[in-house]
Amino acid sequence: MQVTASPPVSGLVRRVKLRHFLRARRAEITPEEVGLVSVERRRTPGLRREEVAALAGVGVSWYTWLEQGRDINVSDAIVNAVSNALRLEGCERDYFYRLAGHNPPQRAAGRYQDAVHARMCELVEGWAANPAYITDRYGRIELASRSARTLFRLSESGDSCLVKFFTESSVRAKYANPDEVGRGLVAQFRVQSARYSEDPEFGRIAEWLCERSDRFAELWDSHEVDDRSQNVRRIAHPRVGVMVFNRVTMRVPEHPESLLTLYLAQSGTDAPQRSHAEAA
Repeated sequence: MQVTASPPVSGLVRRVKLRHFLRARRAEITPEEVGLVSVERRRTPGLRREEVAALAGVGVSWYTWLEQGRDINVSDAIVNAVSNALRLEGCERDYFYRLAGHNPPQRAAGRYQDAVHARMCELVEGWAANPAYITDRYGRIELASRSARTLFRLSESGDSCLVKFFTESSVRAKYANPDEVGRGLVAQFRVQSARYSEDPEFGRIAEWLCERSDRFAELWDSHEVDDRSQNVRRIAHPRVGVMVFNRVTMRVPEHPESLLTLYLAQSGTDAPQRSHAEAA
């Protein structure tokens, strides 16, 4: 009797993620948004599979197999067509390409990249007096500056920014916009899970957090992805008010699995002109 080998676990995991992602994005698009006229009441929101297939110019059966996570060969052209049909841009498009087994297309440099580079230079110059830390692929602290440890109540190493945010109310209370921060953390964690699709630890962390945080479970099920390297953090402090930081995350070239995160207080921020360690 001939035994057929099972496909690698990593491939199965990647295709399961692809299935959930495509379904979630399809559910977010209304027929009217893509120029389709809906004349009947729909039981579920969003586009139907056959509508996505028509918009992408592929067969309904083929798109159904793709969304079901079957082991089929997908060309760059097809991935691009489906991306356009689902209106995927930036990080979402890159995420889809990786789940489909392709390298994302190189993005053209533009004003956004120039602005990020300028902000990174500014952050590096002000790093000494501001919070900074390095995390591993899962968001666990490898090294943190003194001001970062004090401000965010971090240990020397091992603390997970994601876990602390969703399991410690005191951490969430520090942010003036906790829902926005939480969405970003989960969206970035999902991007990382696709970057290291063969690593089962991401699934274990997500399962553990889903059991302990309803909000994390809700955000994880939304399949949002976001890999922006630059954003703003508004941190509320009981004594000094809201401190506004520009925040940039970058990969360390000598150790690509590590992420370097730097904070710099914005000009005109309400934070007093003294070390943030003292303020915390």
